[in-house]
Amino acid sequence: MASWRSAIPLPLLGLLSFVLFHPISTTTGIRLTVIRKPASDFPVFREAPAFRNGESCGSADTHRIHIAMTLDANYLRGTMAAILSILQHSTCPENVAFHFLSARFESEIFWSLNSTFPYLNSKVYRFDTNRVRGKISKSIRQALDQPLNYARIYLADIIPADVGRIIYLDSDIVVVDDIAKLWGVELDGNVVAAPEYCHANFTKYFTGAFWSDSALASTFDGQKPCYFNTGVMVIDVDKWRKGGYTQKVEDWMVVQKHKRIYHLGSLPPFLLVMAGNIKAVDHRWNQHGLGGDNLEGKCRSLHPGPISLLHWSGKGKPWLRLDSRKPCNVDHLWAPYDLYRSSTLNLED
Repeated sequence: MASWRSAIPLPLLGLLSFVLFHPISTTTGIRLTVIRKPASDFPVFREAPAFRNGESCGSADTHRIHIAMTLDANYLRGTMAAILSILQHSTCPENVAFHFLSARFESEIFWSLNSTFPYLNSKVYRFDTNRVRGKISKSIRQALDQPLNYARIYLADIIPADVGRIIYLDSDIVVVDDIAKLWGVELDGNVVAAPEYCHANFTKYFTGAFWSDSALASTFDGQKPCYFNTGVMVIDVDKWRKGGYTQKVEDWMVVQKHKRIYHLGSLPPFLLVMAGNIKAVDHRWNQHGLGGDNLEGKCRSLHPGPISLLHWSGKGKPWLRLDSRKPCNVDHLWAPYDLYRSSTLNLED
């Protein structure tokens, strides 16, 4: 074995090990035909330490925690920080399995993921962007219109059939608590569990055209709908599949194409299908809005109360503001998880 390893250049060996032990699951046949080192301008990350289970952890096979995230070059730095934060604060990090949804084969991304987290239990799945072709309507921010932003709608169709529950997380988060606590929430028969924000003005998420149409507005009759952020969700995948929720969300996207009823990307159709019918989770699991508003990304302060997850939803992303040397105060809470090798910030081992 030693002679085999020494005969192969280390960078090539790293990607080969990723292919062998981190298979890419796809329904459209991605093939790893080209193996190359990342371009010189592609971000390079430090290797994260190997995180091991505590003595109280059960078998990884019977106590598996499934987490889904998207994988995209533009948000890769955020994804790396999110993964590190989850593993670092987990009592049983070896029990955590990551399911990454990617819109295209980018060898540089797979290379970076493997070299940064060589011990990560993960799979990468191809999200066919043709599934949302013609269904996406222009929103108030271009980043919200990217096809991969809609991949969470199709998650249940993409991941293996034996995964019955999963946590979906955006790439602009860091977890500062044991993810097993979120995994263990009771859904009480609901399809989705997430923090609810009932003090928010729910009407602002839809246009006047929606509220003035009695047939559309009656969607929420008999319910008490509240805003929830789709960047942090615990999903009963079995119930999602059986209930045909992908189709239900898509149906509202079709309505949007014919009659503009909302302005915000993939969030409103989730609200139309599920608002008022989710299991509420403690707000500590989504301290959202740290990226500011969707247009200017102005700084925001933390909300009062305990925090388990920080979420830079909104226009401003912490890595961009830190690099510009115009960070918000909350961005310094993200910085310790930044594995970007060229960063001038210090990372404690």
